[in-house]
Amino acid sequence: MTKEIGKPLYRKGRDEQIFTELRRKANNLVAKFEPERRTGILLKAFLFPLLYFACWILAITSGGNTLIIYACYFGMGVMVVLNYLNIIHDAVHHTIFKNRALNDLYVYLFDLLGANSFIWKMRHIRFHHNYPNVDGWDTDIDQSALVRIAPQTPISRFHKYQHLYLPFMYPLFLFNWLVIRDFKDFFDKRRTVHKLVTIPKIEYIKLFFFKFIFFAYSFILPKFLLGISWSIIITAFGIMIFTASILALIVLLPPHANTESVFPVTDEENKLPHSWFMHMLKTTNDIDGTNWVTRFVMGNYNYHIVHHLFPNIHHAFYPEITQELRLLCKDHNLPYRSYGLGNALKNHYLLLKQNRFDMNIWEEDM
Repeated sequence: MTKEIGKPLYRKGRDEQIFTELRRKANNLVAKFEPERRTGILLKAFLFPLLYFACWILAITSGGNTLIIYACYFGMGVMVVLNYLNIIHDAVHHTIFKNRALNDLYVYLFDLLGANSFIWKMRHIRFHHNYPNVDGWDTDIDQSALVRIAPQTPISRFHKYQHLYLPFMYPLFLFNWLVIRDFKDFFDKRRTVHKLVTIPKIEYIKLFFFKFIFFAYSFILPKFLLGISWSIIITAFGIMIFTASILALIVLLPPHANTESVFPVTDEENKLPHSWFMHMLKTTNDIDGTNWVTRFVMGNYNYHIVHHLFPNIHHAFYPEITQELRLLCKDHNLPYRSYGLGNALKNHYLLLKQNRFDMNIWEEDM
């Protein structure tokens, strides 16, 4: 269910023909490579969830061996992120299976991993993809009052030190998501998601049901099945949360939240400064690197601009489409940005430092 509210509007741009040309080339590339890559797409759809639950089964059949339990929960932390990047993220965009209902069913994997799939889908599709880096509309930069990502965000006395305390809080990113952020988005009517969404009552029931399932199998059940101490299971759970949080942020932070990206604001007519295509180029960047790890393990998440331009195309085709995007941007003098992972993370840290103060360093006319 949705609400009517004044949403930010994109301007008409002369680059629409360029995007139409890129879309034609993207569709041709998908048609060319889809037959040979279909097997890999389906393989990951079944393999990665199995690896996550295999780690859990190994942990509860370990006989209480502490090192095995810790190793398994470390593996679960890794697989949480890999399932998100390769399965859940694509399923919510309906790009894994031809059958839309089967994609929707796979999104429930996120609920089994502890997050709420309904509220994340609303945040990701309705807000982040439509309005990246737009303060008050992009839920990815509306994480917590303790962090100031966009320079337009109201400043508090805590933000002066955010570059110092946030790196130590980032390992709790997933814990905050699972036990705080999901509930705030459901129950706090001031949250961004409530601008466009009325949450059905059944989703409140599913929220508590799946949260209980997750904490029961990952936290409570192993403790009593194995007869281990609370300290061991708390440590194991902490290892999983820490591992997943760090790996997730290494992947999620660089494409948008850095000093090289713009954070556009609307004018008095509620219009954004650029066309939709130009907005995506100015608010999103890629991360350098193409190899087996980025392709098969990390879900080609580093080819992030193409994902925002073509969210209905599976990530298996992003490298070739990105090559076409680069050529078009070069030919038409359009901005295309790609950085090494180290530089991108450094620029994120610099963003935290710069936004300590109440000043806008991203002037649109610069």
